[in-house]
Amino acid sequence: MQIFDSHTHLNDDDLLNNIDQYVEHAERLGVSKLANVGSNQKLNQKSIELAHKYSNMYSIIGWHPEDAIDFGEEQEKWLIDNLSDPKVVALGEIGLDYHQDRSPKDVQKSVFKRQIEIAKQMHMPISVHNREAFEDTYAILKEMHIEEVGGIIHSFNGDTEWLNKFLSLGMVVSYSGVATFKKTKEIHEAAKNTPMDKFLVETDAPYLAPEPLRGTQNEPANTLYTVEAIARYKDINPDEVAQATYQNALRVFGIEE
Repeated sequence: MQIFDSHTHLNDDDLLNNIDQYVEHAERLGVSKLANVGSNQKLNQKSIELAHKYSNMYSIIGWHPEDAIDFGEEQEKWLIDNLSDPKVVALGEIGLDYHQDRSPKDVQKSVFKRQIEIAKQMHMPISVHNREAFEDTYAILKEMHIEEVGGIIHSFNGDTEWLNKFLSLGMVVSYSGVATFKKTKEIHEAAKNTPMDKFLVETDAPYLAPEPLRGTQNEPANTLYTVEAIARYKDINPDEVAQATYQNALRVFGIEE
């Protein structure tokens, strides 16, 4: 079994000091590749450094909606310069987060749109953060013709209707540990109905640890639990989910083995 954790944060301070341990544990559970995702200058830089240190790691860089207020000309130049790095496979995580209030909504929308423009300019897929902002996230992706580069709705937590709306824009969705929670029935149903070539799996570590580890610090190895949960919803073998999502990640990120 080969699993690709398509969205994790080993560049986070909570995980950074024990990376070799997390990598070894991940490999024991079949997680052979991962993408570390940035959200601000510090985490973006660390993501790139890790991608060059470890052959099985890739980098995703961008300004998170919470950090959108810090995105200016200097950050934009840095982003454009570093998106050409061969280990950088997507621009993210970008999007909208209406749960937090550090960056005003109008700033979030403006920075989201600008980063989509950059992604299109650089021919890069995007990784989208959407929290309590389904309507506006969908509207912006549609307005910006995201089908020209595509990308991922990370940690998808919508129902089947929202699934189909995002798929219609040429996006894929990624399921995190939230999909394993007992009460997230709408997500279970969405996962069951997601075409095999349209989804990825992720941890979003150190956040969103799956059942049966919910409430603990997450790590890339735990992607296995999400694979197993989706296999149950689809009534197929976990190996099929692992293989499909691994190949999907390679395709979306443009990685050649």
